[in-house]
Amino acid sequence: MKGLLPADQPREVLLKSDDSTNPDYGFSDIENLPIEHLLENGVISLDKPAGPTSHEVATWVRKILGSERVGHGGTLDPGVTGILPTGVGNATKVMQALLPAGKEYVCVMELHHLVDEIEIRQIVEEFTGKIYQKPPLRSAVKRVLRVREIYYSDIMEIKGRLVLFRVGCEAGTYIRKLCSDIGEALGVGGHMRELRRTRVGPFREDVHLCSLYDLKDAYEFWKDDGDEADIRKYLLPIEFALSHLPYIAVRDSAVDAICHGANLAASGIVSLSSGMKKDDIVLLKSLKGEAIGIGTSNRTSDAIFKAKSGIVAKTERVFMERGRYPSMWKKRSTED
Repeated sequence: MKGLLPADQPREVLLKSDDSTNPDYGFSDIENLPIEHLLENGVISLDKPAGPTSHEVATWVRKILGSERVGHGGTLDPGVTGILPTGVGNATKVMQALLPAGKEYVCVMELHHLVDEIEIRQIVEEFTGKIYQKPPLRSAVKRVLRVREIYYSDIMEIKGRLVLFRVGCEAGTYIRKLCSDIGEALGVGGHMRELRRTRVGPFREDVHLCSLYDLKDAYEFWKDDGDEADIRKYLLPIEFALSHLPYIAVRDSAVDAICHGANLAASGIVSLSSGMKKDDIVLLKSLKGEAIGIGTSNRTSDAIFKAKSGIVAKTERVFMERGRYPSMWKKRSTED
């Protein structure tokens, strides 16, 4: 769909069975988790300034929050600004799950000679769908030809040789190379003049965006005065960074088994997302909405919905700590 990233794919909820969750276990209100928990399991929609590297920005976040581990999702070049999703503590594990969500940029492209506006719009429109790219000379990856998808390109303004446009694309797309290729297709040459990342999956520029100064002030207000308002606004639960994934909700009795690395069996499922394909990355969550981990589906949504037995998803990475839910699976296996 035009103007949409993979994270925007509409999904329905398929109710496979009826079950309830015990309020004595886990967190019933994900929107109001303790700040201490968020400081070990939180994500930040950080507004990276021009100048520092993404690694330097992550280091500053670590120092501001006094955290041992901070990681970012998707490197931005020093001169590029915008959203740099940042995981704190245990949330560093979820950054890779953002790769299939899609990204959006606003770019200023400078053409080397004047071109008719109609022709510019026609050529930019052609650079949608699957395109071939070879990473630029100054890049951190091997320079081999690869395929990347452009989901949409919308020209916002053309002024002389400057073209302002918004582009939604697959992770790993080089916008600098895209500008160069568009300029070449126009026959005049072109280059990227300015770039800002405005979206990474669920992270949007107009929601929750936080500068380093905002984060520092919010943390100090909480630390000195106990004022949680700002730090809670910027330090989001780990579930936020995973909200773009199709999900499978499991019974309380299956949670701790997954925390110990067990794969998910059909008997443990209560509900799931529609539109899931085989080998999709899926969020495994509790009935309270807590992220247990991510897995790989080995069937489609319809097949999982109909399955009465067997493994339906392989657990790949666990986020929830062991013991948040009781080990009901051990008791059952002993009785058997």
